[in-house]
Amino acid sequence: MRAPIYLDHNATTPVDPQVVRVVARALKIFGNPSSAHAYGKTAHAAVAEARAEVAALIQALPEEVIFTSGATEANNLAIRGAAFAMASRGRHIVTSVVEHPSVAAPCHWLSEHGFTITTVGVDAHGHVSVQAIVDALRPDTTMISVIHAHNEIGSVQDIAAITAVARRRGILTHTDAAQSAGKIPLSVKDLGVDLLTLAGHKFGAPKGVGALYVRAGTPLVPVLVGAGQERGLRPGTENVPAILGLGETARLARIRLPKLTLRLRARRDLLRRRLTQAIPGLAVNGDPDGGLPNTLNISFPGVTGRDLLAASERDVAASTGSACHAHSSQRDALAAMGLPPERQRGAVRLSLGRSTTVADIEDATAALVKAWAGLA
Repeated sequence: MRAPIYLDHNATTPVDPQVVRVVARALKIFGNPSSAHAYGKTAHAAVAEARAEVAALIQALPEEVIFTSGATEANNLAIRGAAFAMASRGRHIVTSVVEHPSVAAPCHWLSEHGFTITTVGVDAHGHVSVQAIVDALRPDTTMISVIHAHNEIGSVQDIAAITAVARRRGILTHTDAAQSAGKIPLSVKDLGVDLLTLAGHKFGAPKGVGALYVRAGTPLVPVLVGAGQERGLRPGTENVPAILGLGETARLARIRLPKLTLRLRARRDLLRRRLTQAIPGLAVNGDPDGGLPNTLNISFPGVTGRDLLAASERDVAASTGSACHAHSSQRDALAAMGLPPERQRGAVRLSLGRSTTVADIEDATAALVKAWAGLA
């Protein structure tokens, strides 16, 4: 039996073979990057090279990249760190209803520690209205945090328009770009953000490594305290092999991006056509044209997404949404978009990756259609 076709790349990606080789070699670089001797200097230089590659991917300066254990830590550092750094000016933060839990939870935590959080809604395609952000701003607003590309429905927000408004008012902006890197162009210069989050395992690096872009001059206090690594913002001895893996992943993503984006979009659209042709009443959720090129969120009529995936699990590995929401019966993003409960229940997220072939698309379509027919 062949392994199930993997269509859950938004949950995590296979580690790129070239990255595996880099990480394996990096395990031999055992020196502590903070040590002054030759072994430490070798490790420090390797981390610096990886930092430069991550910076190049997002058009930042190397010194603006802080390595973390992943996107969750980076989001906590960005939101809690900036909130407390700006607390003397105000304690009001604006965010959206479709944020990842690693943004929503720190915002909720702040609401229990003297801050006020305003959460704005989305339209039927999952887009945050810039005007809604403007309407939510107050004299004491110090930060706006809005996701860049949504992990479940793939909608991409107009972050540049939001930051243009924020900058005129002296408000910090943060975006969670964990799903964007390696799939669509990602430039902090174009987006205009002060803080941006990356997750290595979402685009070919090992799990347990991420990064936070911190624009030069952005006020930020650490969430963790200890030694002075990562400009004092993320204490702890650096995970050199994982960081080097992220650096190699960033280098490869920068080289591959133009062609990969086109290939992902073509195969995603092929999957959508095949399924809509075969299943009457199938509904596409999110932005039908301008979303992530690899993400297809669809609702199967007359069945639940969970039952459909269970019926096809020998052939297809996919999910009903974010792995962080895997056991929830409510789909927050779809509900926020105003979709009826039956459409929410029938939703499945199919997310493609660099390894997804046309044959995979055809075989996955056949398996999903067969499973739907057996349940409907």
